Amino acid sequence: MPPSFPAPNISYPIILADGRIHPDTVFLRNVIDHPRWQIGDYTYASSESAPQDWARYLAPYLFPFAPERLIIGKFCQIADSVRFITASANHRYDGFSSYPFAIFHREFEGDTSMPEAGRDTVIGNDVWIGQGARILPGAQIGDGVIIGAGAVVGGSVAPYQIVAGNPAQKMRARFAPEVVAHLQAIRWWDWPIAHIMRHQAAICGADLAMLVAAAADVAGNDACFPS
Repeated sequence: MPPSFPAPNISYPIILADGRIHPDTVFLRNVIDHPRWQIGDYTYASSESAPQDWARYLAPYLFPFAPERLIIGKFCQIADSVRFITASANHRYDGFSSYPFAIFHREFEGDTSMPEAGRDTVIGNDVWIGQGARILPGAQIGDGVIIGAGAVVGGSVAPYQIVAGNPAQKMRARFAPEVVAHLQAIRWWDWPIAHIMRHQAAICGADLAMLVAAAADVAGNDACFPS
């Protein structure tokens, strides 16, 4: 029998040996009620000291009235002190001054000191964001990316890359392109959790042949994968 796994609608998925919940790790979707966030199942965040407001802690400039969104996929892992600096934090910098006059007199309509709306920040599935990383406005992070501790990440990162540094640079690809193509076709994170747990060894042990067989089983025998 595969091991059991917490339901996706649980806020505190880690139970300590004495039966108490671990309050500093949360399934993020269940502790954030914010119109500009979109979060997939089983994505968790951890903190050395749990904040009262996870949305504000992680994305302090993503206001309920902001035009942009923060979209995070399934099974992501967000370490302590990570921050998403979303587009509403931007200043206009194409003129002689970058000063945001409008936020002080609050007459926003037609104001020339504010930038145009920025794009959404999108984090793929199964992304590991290391301690203290900063994700810049409009970043597009592919599935399976690993972001090193303290990295400052902007722009687009292709799936299954490892990036680190300030500004973040590609350290290496995690897998060969043909393996990445299979993983993108399989999308194991969309499987029922029981099927994922049955095939955890293939997922975590990088057994592609076993994973392809498991994918065919969940999708039906006519499943098609890259050659």
